[in-house]
Amino acid sequence: MKINIIGIEDDRFLRPLSLIANLFFEESDVALGEVETDADAKIEFSINYGKLTSVNASLTTREGAVFLADAEKEIPQGLSEKEAFKLLKNVVSRAYLTVLQDWTGIVQKWGILTGVRPTKLLHKKMHEGMEKQAAHHELKEQYLISDEKIELMQQIVDRQLAVIPDFYDLKNEVSIYIGIPFCPTKCAYCTFPAYAINGRQGSVDSFLGGLHHEIRQIGDWLKRNNIKITTVYYGGGTPTSITAEEMDMLYEEVQASFPDVEKIREVTVEAGRPDTITPEKLEVLKKWSIDRISINPQSYIQETLKAIGRHHTVEETVDKFHLAREMGMNNINMDLIIGLPGEGTKEFAHTLAESEKLMPESLTVHTLSFKRASEMTKNKNKYKVADRSEIEKMMGMAEAWTKQHNYVPYYLYRQKNILGNLENVGYSMPEQESLYNIIIMEEQQTIIGLGCGASSKFIDPETGVITQFSNPKDPKSYNDSFAEYADKKIEILDSLFKKALL
Repeated sequence: MKINIIGIEDDRFLRPLSLIANLFFEESDVALGEVETDADAKIEFSINYGKLTSVNASLTTREGAVFLADAEKEIPQGLSEKEAFKLLKNVVSRAYLTVLQDWTGIVQKWGILTGVRPTKLLHKKMHEGMEKQAAHHELKEQYLISDEKIELMQQIVDRQLAVIPDFYDLKNEVSIYIGIPFCPTKCAYCTFPAYAINGRQGSVDSFLGGLHHEIRQIGDWLKRNNIKITTVYYGGGTPTSITAEEMDMLYEEVQASFPDVEKIREVTVEAGRPDTITPEKLEVLKKWSIDRISINPQSYIQETLKAIGRHHTVEETVDKFHLAREMGMNNINMDLIIGLPGEGTKEFAHTLAESEKLMPESLTVHTLSFKRASEMTKNKNKYKVADRSEIEKMMGMAEAWTKQHNYVPYYLYRQKNILGNLENVGYSMPEQESLYNIIIMEEQQTIIGLGCGASSKFIDPETGVITQFSNPKDPKSYNDSFAEYADKKIEILDSLFKKALL
């Protein structure tokens, strides 16, 4: 879909206007300030600057149909150029979204938002002391978010504050992410650092040596500076891809290296691939008092699992769930994905019915996203997926099912190229929420990433400014440089917590 923008030539608008166009069209081509006769639509903007800046948008289709919209916003004097542009971008985006909605007949329930973490907006307003009604009004006016999505955001924010009463005071603690970059096979939709583990034992051994070094170095810094750990999350890849003995040694290293391990509020291990779970590995988890794990079916349709490269059976998922239960795992999460290839409402109804037989403590419902580097995106013509209408119906089915079974939504995030412009929602039974999932999504605390492909997100305790830092994604590069990356993280931590450490 080719869209020609007239009246705006500032290149800074190209990306946000392209992202909004992508909400409506699978492939959009937005051009600024050019008049092209082959464009599917021409949108002319008129901007009237003043204390109350107004924007008029006129969309004319190739066939000659015309759609009009306007928006306005107060842009106070004395703002920095960057702050003034941000406000102008908001008002332009609202007029732009409105004409695209009128043209296509598609209503974007998330309004102009294209970012990952919409609930951060509501948290910010509430933390500043704004009443709920006023906050909701601003979200609707400023971003064109629907009442339905605002209500979902409020449910989630309320739950998060109930689960973590000191939520806004976590800035002087940290959480730890430990990445294990190996899986039995790589799923077609995945872009995480994940390498098929078969035949890679040399890489695994070297990687684990580097990971142990990072754990010791970071643990020593935390102890010396009396910094507490809130949560620890083992992700990947699939952390249970390594052997039981390797898992045991890893958890022993964490126990010895990290401060006040008994006071850590939550430890989670992703055992997402059922084909990696064994009685021996579950015994190791029990030994180290880890009882929160994920066992992820994604779907209960065998043909789907084969199509997306998950080389395990539906029966294995169920059997491993029961095995984990029998061996004392009391907080099990399961992930489901809406919109997998070949699946519609009928198949998703079956998956929900199978979930009902297990009733995990939490259920994360993802909407399929065509991630740029995934196998599925590279070979899109091979993977037939449901249309927007059916995707929305499936999300509605998930919302109704979770409500019926007393699950509550507790965290939410969105992705680019997500089907139906929907969202991913974590549901849980009361008091079984993942604290780590809340913390990482709301960006209230520094998360230190250790291991191959692990990303650190450093959040300044004073300003809230975020600095990201990532370890190398492939095992060889990580093995060659883990010591250097550990030192760099400590350098950032010294700078970040310097006031707290005085």
